Amino acid sequence: MKKNLIKQKGFTLIELIIVVIILGLLAVTALPRFIDIQEEAERSTVEGVAGGLASAVGLVRAQWEVLGRPDNNTATNFIDYDTTRVGIDPDLGYPTSGVDASGNEVAGSTETTALTNAKCQAVLNSVLQSAPSNTTSAAAATVEQNTYLVRYVENGAADGASDTCLYYLVSTLDLTSLPGNTLDTNFRGIEYTPATGQVLVFGN
Repeated sequence: MKKNLIKQKGFTLIELIIVVIILGLLAVTALPRFIDIQEEAERSTVEGVAGGLASAVGLVRAQWEVLGRPDNNTATNFIDYDTTRVGIDPDLGYPTSGVDASGNEVAGSTETTALTNAKCQAVLNSVLQSAPSNTTSAAAATVEQNTYLVRYVENGAADGASDTCLYYLVSTLDLTSLPGNTLDTNFRGIEYTPATGQVLVFGN
């Protein structure tokens, strides 16, 4: 009677070590590329929204010019941009406010020296046709559910200096220590200065 010998097959220890070394080398060379891809995606996201915002700001000012630079001789001035009410500085024509989520005009002066977080948020939501999700909240759980965190910087209303709007990309933030009403270039985002209509990208 012949015995059927079952030949067992498998990897030897040396083969396993070689596979582990090859996987390690692949990880070392591929990981930096994946990190660069994420940073490049964040940079592209911010630059895309900044480009859209800059174009929209220019269009709002052009609309103000076409309407004959309307000024109702008060600190509050709104124009109709497409189908949306946009608050503009009465003297400069750049957007400084807009409507809230309910479609109501954000109360208060529309001068460049009177910005608030709510007004900066209204600018983004009013001038962009499909604005990215954004919040002015200080609660990390709420911020995490949005794409941008909205803040403003008061640059000295007493000196007549223009305030600026900041739009931080949430994916670059430290949610345990959210930025306040100051420019923090450790994070990526967009800075909008309504006194000049200038839109800049900031961050690493």
